[in-house]
Amino acid sequence: MGLVIPDTGLLFWMLITFSIVLFLLGKYAWKPIIKSIKDREETIKGSLEAAKNAKEEIEHLKEENKKIMSEARAERDLMLKEAKEIREKMIKEAEQDAKNKADKLLEEARMQITSEKEKALSELKSSVAELTIDISEKILRKELSDKEKQTEYINSLVKDVKLN
Repeated sequence: MGLVIPDTGLLFWMLITFSIVLFLLGKYAWKPIIKSIKDREETIKGSLEAAKNAKEEIEHLKEENKKIMSEARAERDLMLKEAKEIREKMIKEAEQDAKNKADKLLEEARMQITSEKEKALSELKSSVAELTIDISEKILRKELSDKEKQTEYINSLVKDVKLN
């Protein structure tokens, strides 16, 4: 049983040694150990706070990115709308120009047709007059070949002149 129950002298020296070690540890070791634990705790808190701030910043950046993307889409849509309006305006202007040119060409063609028509009518009248004169001349030569018919014809013309 001597091994299980220590002697009082051994207990006394163990108690003194333990007290000295406890005193030395308390005086020199506990403060730095507790300080390093507190520093470590502060570092962990700072890291957690930094991670929280980084997460909030990432969320803020995501929201800002969404905002920028929606603005870019809106700007793109606006640019497409303006381009479409410009295209439609150009098409309308081109159509109007083409219509004006076509109307002008049509009017010029009408005027040319009218001019050609009048010219043709004039030529036709001239031709008809020449033909009429030629035919009349031939008829008169044939009918007025003798003296008596000439006199008769002149008398009828004089009568007509007096009546008018």
